[in-house]
Amino acid sequence: MLDETKVHQRGPDAILRSRHPEGVEQEEYGFLLVHHTIRQGMHQAAMTTGTDPDRLSFTRSLRVVRRQVPAQAAFSP
Repeated sequence: MLDETKVHQRGPDAILRSRHPEGVEQEEYGFLLVHHTIRQGMHQAAMTTGTDPDRLSFTRSLRVVRRQVPAQAAFSP
């Protein structure tokens, strides 16, 4: 999970934007919520098709989600 969140979801060179501990905590919770949501979607997709959820790729699922989210949703707070 840490690899998926740090390397694939956020990116290896990405730095947290917040300069305050509360903001860093909020950003991390955001990353964890997105990770959980993608994993839950993967599980639902696997159950629908009768596939083992462990056979699905997190990276490919993340790419699908990124393609589906409009650019306007990626605003900076």
